[in-house]
Parts: sequence; C-alpha cells; structure tokens
Amino acid sequence: MANSDKPGLTLKQRKRWSLLILLVGLPLYIVVAVSVLNWLGRPPFIVELLVYVVLGVLWALPFRAVFRGIGRGEDE
Repeated sequence: MANSDKPGLTLKQRKRWSLLILLVGLPLYIVVAVSVLNWLGRPPFIVELLVYVVLGVLWALPFRAVFRGIGRGEDE
C-alpha cells in the first residue's frame, strides 16, 4: 500500500535508483577515482589508501536518502 501523501520517492523508485547507482554509477566513480589518482602520480601507499577510503565514503553521502530503508519492506 503506497501512501500518496508522502513526498519523495516511493520504495519501488528508491530500489530502482539504488540498483542503477550501484551497478552503473559506482563502477564509473571507481574508474574515475583510480584514473585521476594515477594521472596525478602514485603517492605513497598509506596516502593512496587514505584517499581511497575517503573517496569510498564520500560517494555514498549524496545518495543517503535513496539508500535509506531499501532493505526493509513497505511497512516502514
């Protein structure tokens, strides 16, 4: 049962967007991050690891609203 009074995306729409983001957007983001880091020159291992960890967290921040509640059912 969908509540049409609630603003924003429905659960079905969020599931579709999250799937698109994970299957298309994340691999593209990874390729761009690795390419830019290699283009700038390989930094020391610790710095490179720190950059990848930070970028790994930052990619998801704009999509928090899309991913929120995806694992739960309709009865949020």
